[in-house]
Amino acid sequence: MQVLVDPGAYVIAVSGGVDSMVLLDLLRRRSSVKLIVAHYDHGIRSDSTEDRKLVQAVAQEHQLAFIYKNGHLGPGTSEATAREARYKFLHEVQDASKARAIITAHHQDDVLETAIINLLRGSGRRGLTSLKSTDKVLRPLLGYTKDQLREYAVNHSLKWREDSTNTDTRYTRNYIRQIVLPRFSVGHRAQLLILLEDLRTINQEADGHIANLLHAQPSLDTLDRRWFILLPHNVASEIVHAWLRRQYVRNLSRRTIERLVIAMKTGRPGQRADVDLTHLIDIKQDILALIPRDR
Repeated sequence: MQVLVDPGAYVIAVSGGVDSMVLLDLLRRRSSVKLIVAHYDHGIRSDSTEDRKLVQAVAQEHQLAFIYKNGHLGPGTSEATAREARYKFLHEVQDASKARAIITAHHQDDVLETAIINLLRGSGRRGLTSLKSTDKVLRPLLGYTKDQLREYAVNHSLKWREDSTNTDTRYTRNYIRQIVLPRFSVGHRAQLLILLEDLRTINQEADGHIANLLHAQPSLDTLDRRWFILLPHNVASEIVHAWLRRQYVRNLSRRTIERLVIAMKTGRPGQRADVDLTHLIDIKQDILALIPRDR
């Protein structure tokens, strides 16, 4: 099993589960890679301290830098809240250590689970291919299945801990992992992976066209309203999503995007549309402008 990571310093997220322990073992053998082992204790399980002790012991055994944080999130914390807190911690460690990027142990099963979850949530085209490597977060195990990682762990006598909450099917991801994915045949998995890869290519091409359209606009924070009104609704939604992301407005729901498109097309000049807690869209006769809420 091989992982492709350029030489340099990285923050590696290690939970203590089999996936991240395999990733840690693979990367610690690379002399060209310097690792800062980062462990986030969500504080959801009463025994989570044991996870930290295991990760810390392995890091010390291989003379790797180790840093952890207790989140104290408490039982019942949502997956989204836990994920947001974990990544906030990882990015803080990266900034402090000046590391090149963060590395996580997401694998092929995670790709399928995430696509199904986002499909059920009604996510757009980006949601189906959201789990991928980026410049800031590397995911070098995406080509390997969970079974392959577990086989590696057994063959190399690695130690890991099982998260008891992973069997709780009240969590959407666990339900898909335990109930839905096992019903997929090898052929069905392969077909879905091919479909997702094709969609990723289409997304890249579509995003390129959208970027060109936005580049022709009057400025970074404005849109030509007369041009925008003539766009088909689906295209207008894509434009608004990309435009707001370009202005570092994040985590807008599909419902919010739909509301904004309607307001931007039909609102009277002088009206303003709420975007989030810090931004508004100022609607004029010919121009749509993203402005701070306090203006």
